Amino acid sequence: MSVNHSTATLRRAIISRESLTSQLALVLGGVLFLAAMAQISIPIPGSPVPVTGQTLAVLLLGTSYGFSLGFTTVAAYLALGVAGAPFFAHGSHGVHVVTGATGGYLIGMLATSALVGGLAGRKWDQRITTVIPTMIIGNTLTFTFGLIWLHHVVGQSWSWAFSKGFTPFLLGEFIKIAIASTALPTLWRFVTHRS
Repeated sequence: MSVNHSTATLRRAIISRESLTSQLALVLGGVLFLAAMAQISIPIPGSPVPVTGQTLAVLLLGTSYGFSLGFTTVAAYLALGVAGAPFFAHGSHGVHVVTGATGGYLIGMLATSALVGGLAGRKWDQRITTVIPTMIIGNTLTFTFGLIWLHHVVGQSWSWAFSKGFTPFLLGEFIKIAIASTALPTLWRFVTHRS
């Protein structure tokens, strides 16, 4: 199998000939993966925002799928959750989740999927020296949306928003970034070796 590493995303490197059926299967698989990772949920005392596995899932899907398919997958996840599928943290669903305190993080994940997918299309996910900044930039975008919306919805001070919506997540996000930053270049080495 020949892989064009200048423009290929990991998805295109592994699935060289895509069809509409394979793309729909990837979107469905990605949506289910996001929904499963959302159920890994740990409440934070005094905060309406739980620690979940969603941010890791978005980083992995966005970079693996690329800009358009990554964005489409996260958009489908959000749309299905709003429509009533129990895909959000703790099996929640409905428009109130997106308009509530955690909504900014969810919209931030949509923007992050596009950003990291675009960077992956420029090979930023293939080397450790570029994948770490990609993951940090992606997480920063998610938390920027999340904190702005949390501050707006809850009406507390910025220091409260940071102490309840950012600081408790630092260790977990560091671990998620380490996982994604290690997994992606390793997968690329495997794909390159196989081709």
